[in-house]
Amino acid sequence: MTGGGEGSGGVGRALPAEAAEIAAGYAFAGPALELGALLWGGECLADAQIRIPLPMLNRHGLVAGATGTGKTKTLQLIAEQLAAQGVPVFLADIKGDVSGISAPGEAGDKVAERARDVGQKWEATGFPSEFYALGGIGTGIPVRATITSFGPVLLSKVLQLNQTQEQSLGLIFHYADQKGLELFDLKDLRAVVTFLTSDEGKPELKGIGGLSTVTAGVILRALTAFEAQGMGDFFGEPEFDTSEFLRLAPDGRGLVSVLELADVQDKPQLFSTFLMWLLADLYNDLPEVGDVEKPKLVFFFDEAHLLFNGASKAFLQAITQTVRLIRSKGVGVFFVTQTPKDVPADVLGQLGNRVQHALRAFTPDDQKALKATVRTFPDSAYDLEEILTGIGTGEAVVTVLSEKGAPTPVAATRLRAPESLMGPVEAGVLEGAVRASVLYSRYAEAVDRESAYEKLSAREAERADAERAEAAASQEKAGSGSGPRGGGSVVEQVVGSGMFKSLLRSMGTQIGREISRSVFGTARRRR
Repeated sequence: MTGGGEGSGGVGRALPAEAAEIAAGYAFAGPALELGALLWGGECLADAQIRIPLPMLNRHGLVAGATGTGKTKTLQLIAEQLAAQGVPVFLADIKGDVSGISAPGEAGDKVAERARDVGQKWEATGFPSEFYALGGIGTGIPVRATITSFGPVLLSKVLQLNQTQEQSLGLIFHYADQKGLELFDLKDLRAVVTFLTSDEGKPELKGIGGLSTVTAGVILRALTAFEAQGMGDFFGEPEFDTSEFLRLAPDGRGLVSVLELADVQDKPQLFSTFLMWLLADLYNDLPEVGDVEKPKLVFFFDEAHLLFNGASKAFLQAITQTVRLIRSKGVGVFFVTQTPKDVPADVLGQLGNRVQHALRAFTPDDQKALKATVRTFPDSAYDLEEILTGIGTGEAVVTVLSEKGAPTPVAATRLRAPESLMGPVEAGVLEGAVRASVLYSRYAEAVDRESAYEKLSAREAERADAERAEAAASQEKAGSGSGPRGGGSVVEQVVGSGMFKSLLRSMGTQIGREISRSVFGTARRRR
């Protein structure tokens, strides 16, 4: 039975038996998000509403479909309703067109027609929003992470290191942790690797085991190239506190956090991995809450295929574990991509809510992807291959988890129209919203505290001073033929100086201290 079509009837009429059976699967008793109306037999049946139970939003989901089929509008629709029900939302804005969620939408003939088709009482509404930008590149409150908290596994993905190099980078982090060399920004990590590959540091390199000079050199070159591309702005302090994403607006609605990525969309490895850091940091810090009446946060992970491309086995295992366990902390994650095959099977199996927009089937590879997508759905009364290539923009095939946790019947759906602006707000409005935020003064200005770079630079300066002093003392001794004068040699004076003792004391108190790390190798924040 086909389900797409242009019809707009279905109000006040008895539903066909098959359509009534599907609709019954979405008749939830508790609070739910309204997605749209059922498509059946070429008609849109406004009396058959397709919904997602609010408590099931932390069971994760997938929004998929070809470019231009309406995925972004679906994210906007879901985010609006979550915010209206007091659930904070995180959205990654890849193309720069999601900022409109903060402003009321614009009425028009198309919106009115869509609302009439699906039985929606459309009302132009803006939603409370905060805007962020990675490292402050673009318009938004800067989001930064320290190198220490980012950890070796995620950083290896950004640097495109192989598995051996990833393990070696882990040893370097281990060394820095033990020696109390704080890794806040890229120059800190580069300083540690440079030290370990120097004549003075090579004995230390041997002591941490399994790290060759050649591999350390590869890592150093990767870091140098990465920094030369202007990536240093993303790492440093003040580090962003991801609990900011969990806030509510004064009127009780959930805040929509929009991470503006349009200015870094040419750096896909970076922003996709940074999104994973945000999610991992939330996972590390949030307490276990089990099943809740509504999520604490719903996190939309756009362009998800970029995260998985070229990922190491350890990285994929860490993603799978994070997604599986973060549900019990009240966080739902929706991956947004073109086809389900972009997401590894172990992750896909944890995504209980599915909104599948149209797929193209122009090539043999497209046909394979279509058949693979159909196999991921429960048995259906529809010819899904026909439906998925025939539905229009703003229509999708839906199956979600019911209030009891069981999959609902597959439903071809005409989706509701978002009530906020479907497009970006003006640049001046966006800039004003960023600067008016209470968070702007907290995160706008970068801070450069003493860390590994400064400590190792001071250590090198002390060593150079000591060598010069020793050389001078040797010359003096050779010239006078007598020992050092009453106050001790210059070397002894340097070694006995307050600065040198302070440095040794700082290094010594840190030996044996290692930062507690999570499943991703990210540092756990101590609050």
